[in-house]
Amino acid sequence: MNSLAPRDATMYWLSARTRNDLFLLYCFADTGVPTAELRETLSRRIIRIPDLLVHVLDTPANIAYPIWAPCEFIDEQCLVHDLPEATWANLTTALGDLLNTGVQAQHRPWRLHLFRDISNAPGFDPGEPALVAVLQLSHALTDGRRAAEIARTLFTDTAADTPPPSLPSWHAGMTGWSAAARALPRIPIDLARTVIRGVAAARAQRELSDLTAAGMIPPPPPTVAPNAFNGGGAEPSSHAVRMLVRDAAEFQVPGFTVTTVAATAISLAMQRYLVDCGHPTGELRAQIPMAVAADEMTRNSYRDLSIDLCTGEPDPHHRAARIAAELITRRTRAEHPLQDAQSAATAALPAPLLHRDVTGYPINQLPEQVSGHTVISSVHRGPADLTLGGGPVRFTAGFPALGSVMHLTHGVHGLGDTVTISVHADPEFIDVDSYAGLLDATLSDMALSDAKKEPARPS
Repeated sequence: MNSLAPRDATMYWLSARTRNDLFLLYCFADTGVPTAELRETLSRRIIRIPDLLVHVLDTPANIAYPIWAPCEFIDEQCLVHDLPEATWANLTTALGDLLNTGVQAQHRPWRLHLFRDISNAPGFDPGEPALVAVLQLSHALTDGRRAAEIARTLFTDTAADTPPPSLPSWHAGMTGWSAAARALPRIPIDLARTVIRGVAAARAQRELSDLTAAGMIPPPPPTVAPNAFNGGGAEPSSHAVRMLVRDAAEFQVPGFTVTTVAATAISLAMQRYLVDCGHPTGELRAQIPMAVAADEMTRNSYRDLSIDLCTGEPDPHHRAARIAAELITRRTRAEHPLQDAQSAATAALPAPLLHRDVTGYPINQLPEQVSGHTVISSVHRGPADLTLGGGPVRFTAGFPALGSVMHLTHGVHGLGDTVTISVHADPEFIDVDSYAGLLDATLSDMALSDAKKEPARPS
């Protein structure tokens, strides 16, 4: 069956209420190849990537989960943008505008944005032009890890050697009405499964509590009061981004992963920003997505970990050690098999009930307690062997979505010998240049303070 998994359907339904698309930026050397030739190359690659040849088909009254239906690539999905002046500064402004848009997955769940002949790109020589490609994907289609795999196929020359996929014949006959007709008789069965799995989830929760009380697994993370980074409870009306492209060697701190080093720098910058703005610091927490195993039908396979950024520890190295220990603690609890019971209960929920919950949940209000003040999404996107228009890739970046209670997020993305920390902020609440300047200085200070270097563990 090609129905959206409940987790993916949740992302799809949420996209009607908030901006939650994924944006993956890849910066290549611009060789000057004609744009028409560039489009032709991309078209040949796209038609060989199954994930880029589907769209969402809704079902009547959401009786059944939406389904993935085949569709053809159309030229409008590949957009070439003209800037007033092709500079890196103007590109980041245009990117902020793009982040305030969303694809319509029922039409096409992705777009590719191209910016040609960009000057002053990070790491480029004076006068050397850059070609910037931004892949925009519906979160229903993919999570961050799978999105990187799609992009790798799209920007790899060998993709042209792969024959176009052949879709199963039953795809053509599947419609929203037929999916609803199949789902309607199953609703009582699904309700019964939901009750049974709900009972199992409650039992698992009691067992988790018992194991926690016995000290056999870590306790759940605490919630904390919101601060300036959480905004005022409304969706951002504008977006601003900055990218700090660094040598990967700067993150090679003995005993720590790239994620830990980045989180430590971010914690110091956030704390200093609050102090500079006259706000109380208090405890700072970050949501860090953790990849988890899932069945083949689920495209979003991750859990958010609430991590203490350990602002009470002034020494950066000791703070990094505490953050590393905190990551291990949160992973240990999140990976416990009993945690799967709640996911299983949600997976059995009939589509109309989950749709009601997703569309009715109050997202536009600031709660008294939150699980995090920022998001840190860390993904290593592989070796720097990608090309576009004959130009090699130089670096990659990504921008976790903002929301009504999250007005500052960070992407940490490695590619080859570079690591880029991206800042995505709501300029109504965050002075993005001031904050990015603090983060840049913090990264430099941390790099200078590490005399010994050895390869960091993977993110």
